[in-house]
Amino acid sequence: MLKKDLRVKILSLRNSLTTEYLSDQSLQLANTLLTLPIWNFSYYHLFLSISEKKEIDTSYILSILQGKDKNIVLPKMADDQTLKHFLLTDSTVIKHNNWGVPEPLDGIEVPTTKIDVVFIPLLAFDTKGNRVGYGKGFYDIFLKECNPDVIKIGLSLFEAEESIDDIAPDDVPLDYCITPNKVYSF
Repeated sequence: MLKKDLRVKILSLRNSLTTEYLSDQSLQLANTLLTLPIWNFSYYHLFLSISEKKEIDTSYILSILQGKDKNIVLPKMADDQTLKHFLLTDSTVIKHNNWGVPEPLDGIEVPTTKIDVVFIPLLAFDTKGNRVGYGKGFYDIFLKECNPDVIKIGLSLFEAEESIDDIAPDDVPLDYCITPNKVYSF
């Protein structure tokens, strides 16, 4: 299936979800995430959910990371399709940008080379670890700046597609994708 068709399919599926179902599935996904061998690292990059787009509620993952006393890094979108990365602290101020994405206003910037694990928003993924995002390329650009051994974990409410037919050479594949019921390892 082509990326544009997958975007339409998944956004339609998401729109049909109730708030209660989304919350239950997000909690289950966070609990499934606990089974991964990723908890010995220090810097974890986590996106904050766009609730209006019915994205996975990452507040459960945020709570796990805080409970494990990890350094949490939040992305901030720049106009040139890049991301800046800020350490979450007690004084971090979160605001919604023009696209409705919650992000830090500013703070302590973290270099991409310090990041050990990246949780990646996505719309769909396939059995080979390829993913479909919103189509702006922010995460592909960011992931290429990270160390080659950074662990890339997609978060999805839905199971894997068999294949994404129009993967580009610049697309960065996942190491894992977590759904509420399954861990995919690539």
